[in-house]
Amino acid sequence: MSGHSKWATTKHKKAAIDAKRGKLFAKLVKNVEVAARTGGGDPAGNPTLFDAIQKAKKASVPNDNIERARKRGSGEEAGGADWQTIMYEGYGPNGVAVLIECLTDNRNRAAGEVRTAMSRNGGNMADPGSVAYLFSRKGVVVLEKGDRTEDDVLMAVLEAGAEEVNDLGDSFEVVSEPGDLVAVRSALQQDAIDYDSAELSFQPSVSVAVDVDGARKVFKLIDALEDCDDVQNVYSNVDVSDEVLEQLEE
Repeated sequence: MSGHSKWATTKHKKAAIDAKRGKLFAKLVKNVEVAARTGGGDPAGNPTLFDAIQKAKKASVPNDNIERARKRGSGEEAGGADWQTIMYEGYGPNGVAVLIECLTDNRNRAAGEVRTAMSRNGGNMADPGSVAYLFSRKGVVVLEKGDRTEDDVLMAVLEAGAEEVNDLGDSFEVVSEPGDLVAVRSALQQDAIDYDSAELSFQPSVSVAVDVDGARKVFKLIDALEDCDDVQNVYSNVDVSDEVLEQLEE
């Protein structure tokens, strides 16, 4: 019996991962379509599309799906949706600020999904502008460490306009002004440094430290928001220390 229950648990976990992966694929494909519609279907002349395709490929999205999205977005194929970007603002447990970026073809559905996820997980919606000022728009490139040091990466990107290189454990994060993102990415390519993603993001200017209980609640809220089909990205100013992370994994 124990063998069977173990298999059932594993199967359930795998289903959850596959569902997440399905949602991730859908979000990445949506990014490709929107980038192609906004800046044209040629990745060579459209850096946002180039980066959206790269990120989708890194996540193992099938090439057919990527190419169809590119064609839908550029108008080479029919069927593209009228995607709109909408930002929602709110507060999570412990007063953590949350910025929710949606890409949707139905504003009412997106608003409903976000509100429900917030109210069920200890969050509150906030008025436009009341949370956004705590974040700055930045270009962010993430790359695996490999055998590189922080200095190696910094030397490669400093002249391209990078502001800082952060150690994320297994990877490095290179932060720049939005306008310098393409230059930073190109500098890494010139140094033959592979990267996982390059995109515009929101970085908090003030962060809120939480204990284990607070971290659990905030992560639960972020998970619920990320599970919404219309939500593309969730940004928060939660600060989780290494000690708290270790306790969470126990």
